Amino acid sequence: MSVLELDGLGVRFGSREILADLRVSLSGRSIGLLGPNGAGKSTLIQTLVGFCSPSAGTARVLGYDIRRDLPQIRAMIGYMPENDAFIANMTAVAFVRMMGELSGLPADAALERAHEVLFYVGLGEARYRLLGAYSLGMKQLAKLAQAIVHGPQFLILDEPTNGLDPPARQRMIRLIQDMRDSGQMKLLICSHLLRDVEETCEEVLILKQGRIVESCNLEQERRANKRFVELEAVGHHHGFAEAMSALGCECSHLGLGRFRMVLPEGFELREIYRWAACRDVELRRLNYRRDTLEEIFMNAMEQGPHGGL
Repeated sequence: MSVLELDGLGVRFGSREILADLRVSLSGRSIGLLGPNGAGKSTLIQTLVGFCSPSAGTARVLGYDIRRDLPQIRAMIGYMPENDAFIANMTAVAFVRMMGELSGLPADAALERAHEVLFYVGLGEARYRLLGAYSLGMKQLAKLAQAIVHGPQFLILDEPTNGLDPPARQRMIRLIQDMRDSGQMKLLICSHLLRDVEETCEEVLILKQGRIVESCNLEQERRANKRFVELEAVGHHHGFAEAMSALGCECSHLGLGRFRMVLPEGFELREIYRWAACRDVELRRLNYRRDTLEEIFMNAMEQGPHGGL
């Protein structure tokens, strides 16, 4: 069963189209949601939790349709928002307990779970302190605690490491990885930090201007482990792309003597230098690397939308 399925999903605000014909089916334990500012990431999240109504198509979360089954979806979702939404003069344990009760837990069970999740995220010793006195890192952990207090099946994390210093970021990343590996919930992680998504997600969905420009399985991409070369040639480089393609490379000319290549297994870089030497072509720059999420993201930004997997 798909974890998240978008079936022609569209959202409009008045005459403005925010999301258009999103079609994809994702089934990983953790899904990364990426895109530049204004791509529609927040609107997609708000639509999944019922804050925005679709103008076209639908979406399904763990098989539940957002048009027909919104109460069931809300009951099984945990949501960690990007912005703070605390009551500053409440203690962490009182706040998380209240959020548990609002999610449907009985009062006693909500209090017990509040203590448990605050210890789990590392705030056990500070659970009786006022939220208004928390540091930024502690507030992020408190937001995570309230999102998981009721034991959700689907957890949405919106910029979970936003503003954190390196030690606090590592703590948050380890918590996310632990929740992913536990198998008790599926995760949707929205972040502008590619490194966060690369370290925590199995699949990725990339939006641009309200449309899908890429969706892929990161595990499969990592196993493929493609080798890339970017180079800049000066001189008479006509025929270079064709020559490299004849050797089994996927080669594209980016203009102004710049080329990007995907190297086949067993390809030796000396073949590039040999070709350049024979034609008196100067190679000013050559970057060699394995496939990364950054490469996937940058390629997605250069291309147009498509329907997904």
